[in-house]
Amino acid sequence: MQGLISIFQECEIRKYGKYKRKDQWTEKGMTKILAVDDDRQILKLIRNALAKEGYEVTVQNDPLELKSLNLTDYQLILLDVMMPGMDGFTLCEEIRGKVDCPILFLTAKTTEADIMKGLGIGGDDYITKPFGIGELRARVAAHLRRETREKKHVVSIDGVRLYLKEKKVCYGDRELGFTKSEYAICEYLALNHGQVFSKDRIYEHVFGYEKESDNSVITEHVKNIRAKSKKAGVEPIETVWGIGYRWR
Repeated sequence: MQGLISIFQECEIRKYGKYKRKDQWTEKGMTKILAVDDDRQILKLIRNALAKEGYEVTVQNDPLELKSLNLTDYQLILLDVMMPGMDGFTLCEEIRGKVDCPILFLTAKTTEADIMKGLGIGGDDYITKPFGIGELRARVAAHLRRETREKKHVVSIDGVRLYLKEKKVCYGDRELGFTKSEYAICEYLALNHGQVFSKDRIYEHVFGYEKESDNSVITEHVKNIRAKSKKAGVEPIETVWGIGYRWR
């Protein structure tokens, strides 16, 4: 296996020359990928191969150290199945409720039972070891393209997902059950993530100018949104005292 990886690396160096500098793949807006594998050589191969495609790649050889990372920052995650301490299946089960990005398994285990297990717990695809650079890049690109298409109708922020077409909000595997007005407030704040809006401005956006303004209605709606969200274990709306509300 190590010999195969070395061959791939030598071919990549001959074909593409020096790798990109680190500061070239940390630009704002760059697609972020997380790769988790206990084999450092495989991680180096993955990082170099995907960095050449313009991705920002974070590698981690110890799955137990992922607590220091904000997993929702990543648009795609690569997980090795066979790892000491915690295998990829267990790790996938732990993080799937926190992220909605594609999770691709890296594995030599290709029995039907293993594939069914991985897909059943939330994995999106398998890349069989040993794999070629071309296949890795193609699989990653395909899943990111599909994710981009889906994001036109789904917005995900820190595990909270807004389905713009269906007008519903979910966290983990739970729908939060907002009313039409509650959903409209959530969508407005989430689509303008980080911005602070006064109650008057939220009222105007949700109910329009034709209604007599009563921003206390917004206070009640936000109270209900928080109560429903808290039951699911999340608090997405923050009060900025003296100004209004924003999506965390």
